[in-house]
Amino acid sequence: MADLKVKIGDITFSNPLIAASGTFGFGHEYNEFYPLSKLGGISCKGITLQKRDGNPPPRIAETPSGILNAVGLQNPGVDHFIKEDLPWLKQQDTVIIANIAGNTTEDYCKMAEKLSDSDVDMIELNISCPNVKSGGVQFGTSCESVGAITSAVRKYCKKPLVVKLSPNVTDIAEIAKAAEANGADVISMINTLTGMKIDINTRRPIIRNNTGGLSGAAVFPVAVRMVWQVANAVKIPIIGMGGITTWQDAVEMMIAGATALQIGTVLFNDPYAPIKICEGMNKFLDDNNIASVTELTGTIKPW
Repeated sequence: MADLKVKIGDITFSNPLIAASGTFGFGHEYNEFYPLSKLGGISCKGITLQKRDGNPPPRIAETPSGILNAVGLQNPGVDHFIKEDLPWLKQQDTVIIANIAGNTTEDYCKMAEKLSDSDVDMIELNISCPNVKSGGVQFGTSCESVGAITSAVRKYCKKPLVVKLSPNVTDIAEIAKAAEANGADVISMINTLTGMKIDINTRRPIIRNNTGGLSGAAVFPVAVRMVWQVANAVKIPIIGMGGITTWQDAVEMMIAGATALQIGTVLFNDPYAPIKICEGMNKFLDDNNIASVTELTGTIKPW
């Protein structure tokens, strides 16, 4: 059998499949299906400095080949996560990534400091959040703001720092370079695309928030394109995500330039998807006499 292990910095993943933040909670429910050690890692549900109840419903809607969500970062807060959820997660024999979100730079820095003294393996910076001190503009939409938030958090973060990029930008390669230049160890991408769905009978948006984040198979070609662009722009590893549903998608994303992968929306209709994807990748590698999955990364042959 081929070697599915991948390494990012000093962190070794048993396979490249990581459960994406916001789709896996803190793993308790999925643990009823299979041991979480079957996963390379878990990017936990996004956590904030204080507990959040999230947006009012309806906040999820199905779309062709995907879903829209505006859950609003419902979570128990960073202190609860460290005290109640993390001890159990650390017993599951898989890499634990804490995903953090905030509305101010200070929020991010305080969480990074708290989590740096905890047992998480990595910290993932969700910069698709509105900066309340800049009029609600997202942290992740300009090189300047990405550089500033990455640099600020880097000062407090003792763990490997993953910066999760928004696709809702004009030039994602330049955004990635700003994150790299200011201390990011890893790029994860892409977060959801902004979308909307309207009920033609009521003429109201189906989601109470009006717009939401589009994820699922529909966004996969966009994600592949952006991973390829960023892989040609930075030297740090990329965790690719966005619409991966099959082992073929996983192989394609790695060929585009990803070192590891996150899968999310597919888990809602097939919780066993990570197991199936790993099995499919393993067979593909064996069939093609490829000894290690790492040999796929960045092997695209452009015309």
